[in-house]
Amino acid sequence: MAVSRGRGQHAGLSRQAILRAAVRLADREGLAALSMRRLGAELGVEAMAVYHYFPNKGALLDGIVEEVAAEVPVPQFDSSDWREGLRAYARALLDTLAAHPNLIPLAFSRPATTPRNLHAMEALLGSLRTAGFEPRQALDMVYALNGLVLVHAALRAGVRGAPAPHGEPGQTSRLSELPAETYPLLAEAAKASATRGPTARFEFALDALLTGVAACRNAS
Repeated sequence: MAVSRGRGQHAGLSRQAILRAAVRLADREGLAALSMRRLGAELGVEAMAVYHYFPNKGALLDGIVEEVAAEVPVPQFDSSDWREGLRAYARALLDTLAAHPNLIPLAFSRPATTPRNLHAMEALLGSLRTAGFEPRQALDMVYALNGLVLVHAALRAGVRGAPAPHGEPGQTSRLSELPAETYPLLAEAAKASATRGPTARFEFALDALLTGVAACRNAS
């Protein structure tokens, strides 16, 4: 018996198949190349078939954020290892964003509020609740961690509009050229930082964040 399909449906086409194709297209050609028509061509269907699953481009972009976020495993931990759990989550998120540099601007501009993302967030907050965090503290922790990762991912990828940080390789190189007699501390710091890369700086910031959270938590 033939399967009855609604208008715009195609055999083998699904929401996830469209999102995977959209991520591939954006990875390869950038966000500027992403349109319903271009995505349809990528899938070998008409644009109307894509609209059957995503009513507008905004919904598609939200779905792309969801698809990329789903690559990051949600850690499970308790009060004994919450810092290591969050450290693993932050590293995995940074690695995932580094694998999709063209999509980093989307992560900045579109909140991850699709049901799939919200379930993942709920699971992460659940682990933090098990570790002893109140829901408000847990949400603040996740927002702080995500913000830290996003900034470092944008800097690594050279995303246009990302803040120029003190201490990044180009900045450190310029600092090393300053006259030591005028800027002795900057010159000394630049020399000591010459072999440090972005990973070391990320780990330092991550440690500082987690240590600060632990201190605030213990004081409350």
